[in-house]
Amino acid sequence: MTATDPALTALAQGWCALSLLHGRIEAHIERALQTGHDLSVREYSLLDVLSRQHSGEGGHLQMKQVADAVALSQSATTRLVTRLEDRGLLSRYLCPTDRRGIYTNVTETGLALLDEARPTNDKALRQALDKAATNPELAPLVRAVETLRIPV
Repeated sequence: MTATDPALTALAQGWCALSLLHGRIEAHIERALQTGHDLSVREYSLLDVLSRQHSGEGGHLQMKQVADAVALSQSATTRLVTRLEDRGLLSRYLCPTDRRGIYTNVTETGLALLDEARPTNDKALRQALDKAATNPELAPLVRAVETLRIPV
């Protein structure tokens, strides 16, 4: 295949459309969360991921798992956790069975903020998808997002 191969061109165009959709959605949600709750998309995502932890088998996430879930590097995730901990939204503690492991939990304050922000996030997501659906290049991607069901 060459750089001008139609299959590669179509693939690149599809990737650009997906990237454009993601960027528009994230920017719209970011503005809504910042304005309404002084939260970034990444902060909201981290609180959401950590709020779903449980004390059962595999319920607590290691920092690498958290980093993967919020699509950040481990160092960026650690900095994010520190910022939210400084705001009183998260707390850290040592793993009781492995003193090298550190767990992070959402505080009551963090859970309350997450509960307040969730409707804002959901509304902003819906608005961004509805707007993107009016763009013929993005409409098929919007339909795919709307029908995608990932087991949790």
